[in-house]
Amino acid sequence: MIAFIKGTVSDLLDDSVILENQGMGYRIFTSSSVLAALSAGDSVTLHTHLNVREDAMQLYGFLTRDDLEVFRQLITVSGIGPKAGIAILSVMTGNDLRYAIMAGDSKSISKAPGVGAKTAQKVILELKDKLKVEDMLNTSEEPEIVSNTGNTELINEAVLALAALGYSQTDAMRAVRQCSIAEGMSVEELLKLALKQMLK
Repeated sequence: MIAFIKGTVSDLLDDSVILENQGMGYRIFTSSSVLAALSAGDSVTLHTHLNVREDAMQLYGFLTRDDLEVFRQLITVSGIGPKAGIAILSVMTGNDLRYAIMAGDSKSISKAPGVGAKTAQKVILELKDKLKVEDMLNTSEEPEIVSNTGNTELINEAVLALAALGYSQTDAMRAVRQCSIAEGMSVEELLKLALKQMLK
């Protein structure tokens, strides 16, 4: 089994990323939030799940091991396949899902494309004892992304600052990547721009 792949982003597709490693290009399906956090040329580590079907072998990848574990728990639910699991993690983070399950909030889960109210209720019923809010205490893992823009240290500091304010690492990375970074920009200036992105 392939536990993770570390490589360079070669291309970004609508539903997947092409990650180049030692001359080979791996197509890894992932959530829209992960795709938004990446840019071509980035060096990144994706934690992967290999889904084997009769007609295909597909890799699904995530920025943290916790997101991968949440995905694996999701696809154990009756009626939730890899595509639906990715759809759910595209509209909410793993921790958001934990909160939704704790609160019995099927409406938030059913916002995912292709996931109806009944399926969302199944997610809550079948995962309420598996995905707990207490698990968030052990999810301090940081995504491994090295930007190709030359501003890696600045970006990482801004992402950590947003995470300290309570935002998820993935949402923080997405917001920072949407900012226009000027030469000589300080962390404080980038943080202000990123916060504006988060509030849109």
